[in-house]
Amino acid sequence: MVQGAGCGGRRTERRPAPGTPHPAPGPRPPAPGPRHPAPCSICGKTPVTFVRYSGAHLCREHFVDFVRRKVSRELRRQVRLPDGATVAVAVSGGKDSMVALRILHDLLGPRRGIRLVAITVDEGIRGYRPPALKVVARHCRETGIEHRVVSFREAFDLTMDSTRRCWGAATPCTYCGVLRRHCLNRAAREMGADVLATGLNLDDTAQSILMNICRGDVERLARLGPHERVREGLVRRIQPLRQVTDKESFLYATLMGYPVHHSVCPYAADAMRNRFRELVASLEDSSPGTRFCILNSHDALRPSLEEMFPPARLERCPGCGEPSAEGHCAACRLARALKRGAGCRVPGAGNDEGSGTGARRRSAP
Repeated sequence: MVQGAGCGGRRTERRPAPGTPHPAPGPRPPAPGPRHPAPCSICGKTPVTFVRYSGAHLCREHFVDFVRRKVSRELRRQVRLPDGATVAVAVSGGKDSMVALRILHDLLGPRRGIRLVAITVDEGIRGYRPPALKVVARHCRETGIEHRVVSFREAFDLTMDSTRRCWGAATPCTYCGVLRRHCLNRAAREMGADVLATGLNLDDTAQSILMNICRGDVERLARLGPHERVREGLVRRIQPLRQVTDKESFLYATLMGYPVHHSVCPYAADAMRNRFRELVASLEDSSPGTRFCILNSHDALRPSLEEMFPPARLERCPGCGEPSAEGHCAACRLARALKRGAGCRVPGAGNDEGSGTGARRRSAP
């Protein structure tokens, strides 16, 4: 049990995620050290990791079971899949999306009638995306998972490389994030998907919550996934790894031997998310359980936020036909600005997350 200061300086109890293993009762083993590493808290075998926010040491078997149980529980909480449902997974080739794809394949594989498909977006980044596409394509062939690749060139007649001199003062993530989400939603809908799963993990989610708080973008807090409402033209997004930490995702992929593309996007160096990644990591290091506290706080506030900011009425974008809250969608406006060769600030499309500081114009989730 970890004690920390809550809002207003109160001491609050920080509870680990439901289902987190706790050390087994009974006599304590010898103090861990170089010659006596702490055994698995469940079976006493040699551990592969220490879950700091719960105090549990886990062996390979129980760590793998620990992660799978968290994903299974989160999947059941977020969506009920009927027989014959199609689940699309956004797969970049990185550890998180590969873990999400494989665990969903293992969990849903035994269920008759559930179709699993993978979607990869090619942003047109030389030296970065092509190797990842090969990793995903090979893995999908080996596992028999249907795989579709959609590209910025195909959808917008541009690439991130070809527009790098047109970004202006905005970070490349401003453009890439909006265009990528547009491609994913369209591909998932065309493939008949009932839901679109992403590989966002606990660290990613905690960072997004803090980013929007610090930017004063309360409306976007109400629209963060996972989504519960079904809206015409928009495929519901779910986040199976929402309770899985970044370290747990990496270790799971390593232990299971999944092929993973480890390269970092060359355009990500200036992303605002980098600063919040360091901030969340620092808070977690000094007070284990902070990431869960951030997530749980947002979940508690979410009903009130959704009541305060109800979904906007959607129209069809006259440019591409995708859902839009007002006129041309953000993707079409950004693509048009890039083709003109002028960086711009588009309402509803800001740093990393697709929303500007203090943005108040309603946009589709």
